[in-house]
Amino acid sequence: MNGTTQQAIVQTLRERILSGELEPGQRLVEAQIAQWLGVSRTPLRYALSVLSSEGLLERSGARGYVVRRFSVNDVLNAIDVRGVLEGLAARSVAERRVDAALARSLEDCLKEGDEILSAGFLKEGDEMRYASMNGRFHALIVDAAQNVAVSAALHLNDKIPFVSPLTVVFDETARERQFMMLMYAHRQHHAIVGALLNGEGARVEALMKEHTHISKESLNLSSPRLHLISGAA
Repeated sequence: MNGTTQQAIVQTLRERILSGELEPGQRLVEAQIAQWLGVSRTPLRYALSVLSSEGLLERSGARGYVVRRFSVNDVLNAIDVRGVLEGLAARSVAERRVDAALARSLEDCLKEGDEILSAGFLKEGDEMRYASMNGRFHALIVDAAQNVAVSAALHLNDKIPFVSPLTVVFDETARERQFMMLMYAHRQHHAIVGALLNGEGARVEALMKEHTHISKESLNLSSPRLHLISGAA
């Protein structure tokens, strides 16, 4: 079973969960799900572990999972927390000054995002590419802060679905508006890098907090038909 097929299983199960077809509290048994999807157990086991790491499933027994219960309000609050923590991390990085290696890595993220969005619309697979780039961008800043407490708090906070920078909520019914949101978010990435390179601690902290608002807008746009695209898989 190749990686592409594994990813297809992950995405199929995400959509079933987020559309409500697999209901909160419902127990998923490997054998039953494998038969339902017509797939073998090995790639399914991988898919279930990915969804568990994203917070959509919780372990239940040796071979089972339960669809996690969560509210949109829980998600919105956790996104606010992420903004505060990432703002603190970015401020400390700016005040210590950005080294050449970090600057290059951040610029690579900016270039990749520019390339993804250059066509003026999202091509097939672009959502995954953007989510992966976005995850790297945020991780670079948090890791550079070298603050164990902030990193640990963010790791715990990211267990709430839709909160991690590796996830982008996406709805096929609002594709054009989604593209405009990603364009705006990536302009913010450019502003964040500029503030980091200029050593503007207070400004970059405010920018990081503001940056999370686009995640909340995207989530509200997609409710109640939520679909999750994740670079983590």
